[in-house]
Amino acid sequence: MITEPSLRDRKKAATRTALSDAAARLARALGIECVTADAIASEAGVSTRTFHNYFSSKEEAVLASFEETVALWIEALAARPADEPILDVLEDLVVEIVSDSGSSVKEKVNIWMLSDSSPALYRDAADMHQRINRAVTRALAERTGTDAERDLYPTLLLGVVAGACKSVIDIWSGGKSEASSPEELVHDAFRQIRAGLPAPPPRP
Repeated sequence: MITEPSLRDRKKAATRTALSDAAARLARALGIECVTADAIASEAGVSTRTFHNYFSSKEEAVLASFEETVALWIEALAARPADEPILDVLEDLVVEIVSDSGSSVKEKVNIWMLSDSSPALYRDAADMHQRINRAVTRALAERTGTDAERDLYPTLLLGVVAGACKSVIDIWSGGKSEASSPEELVHDAFRQIRAGLPAPPPRP
């Protein structure tokens, strides 16, 4: 039996989201070094004490929304029909990731650019990546009937799909793609994955 979250739990989740969104917004606008816990709290309309009740650092707050989004992707993965081919499921999820609904592709790229430019944020991002990779690998293993610890397949699948997603975002954000949308690039990427990544003919 699924229990609905209480009003208190929903309020706590909303406060955490508001703080994380405020942190990411300020970090993009000012640079992570210029952001303080006081500024994040003020931006979110809460006290600094409330900020520290939810996050131990500004870096953790900046990255929290991404980790929570991944948790939603894992839930979406589990909710798909059991007999649906795994690549079809993942293709649809990646289309959602790179689409402009919710946060835009540009915003996603900016968060990762921030993590590359800040040593403290980079360390937090590295720790987050490890947690995310373990969680997603377990979800893929459960979905495909494999073992996350012993079988190569779920880890390999994660690497291939994550690489496709990053490639699409990098190419689209570069502004030189001939595709009409990032979604078109996703479909092209999965077409090539299904075909075994054959070498394309050289450009003239």
